Amino acid sequence: MKALVFGVLGAVLLAGVTSAADESACLVAAHLVHADFPLPRVAAAIGRNQLTITVLGSASSMLPGADGAAKAYPARLEDALRKRLEGTSVKVIVHAKPRDTVGEMEKTLEKVMVDDKPDLVVWQAGTVDAMMGVDLDAFRSGLDDGLDTIQAAKSDAVLMNMQYSPRTDSMIALASYVESMRFVALQREVPLFDRLAVMKNWNEMGIFDLYSPTKKIDIAEKVHDCLGRLLARLVVDGAKLAHANNIGSGDVGSTRKDLH
Repeated sequence: MKALVFGVLGAVLLAGVTSAADESACLVAAHLVHADFPLPRVAAAIGRNQLTITVLGSASSMLPGADGAAKAYPARLEDALRKRLEGTSVKVIVHAKPRDTVGEMEKTLEKVMVDDKPDLVVWQAGTVDAMMGVDLDAFRSGLDDGLDTIQAAKSDAVLMNMQYSPRTDSMIALASYVESMRFVALQREVPLFDRLAVMKNWNEMGIFDLYSPTKKIDIAEKVHDCLGRLLARLVVDGAKLAHANNIGSGDVGSTRKDLH
């Protein structure tokens, strides 16, 4: 059963589309993306005109093929931020390993923080843990320990939950893991990018048909492009919120540009 679920999820983004993934299509789900908490380290980095982001995740952070890395959402995030933050050097570093649980990713975080020195860590998690039936207490503990490591390294964090697939919706018990991530995000005051809700909204609104599998990799690329664009909005909004709240003024500094 687990092998079947992994196979279905691996194909979920190779799906039919009913309209082009232009900016307006992406923004259909924009109301579900909120920077509920400020990102002061990101704001400080923008003030220095140099922003480094680490994406920590599993297989759904990647796309297959020779151009897969350039088309996956981390690269689209980098591109979107460069366009929004003119004059700022933006680098997104990806650490993605198929079938890694939160506990396994957490073990790598200390080295990742030392090597990358990121201003922000986007931690995509939950899918593998739900598939494997990882104990919920262990799941939450892994998230907490990982956030401790990130914050001790003086970096901001954004949590990202699972992708949505109507074909596996009844096969994987996601609800408890979704709520656990939401609880940890609120408790630790870090933004949550609700990828599950965003993708479900696109499917229900007819923007992307995530049920009917095809072999068109370009459709997966369009979905990833939209995810990258919306994630960039959250990152910029989190930096704006830090400035509005005047959080950590000694670290944040002043930007030479408007955050838009």
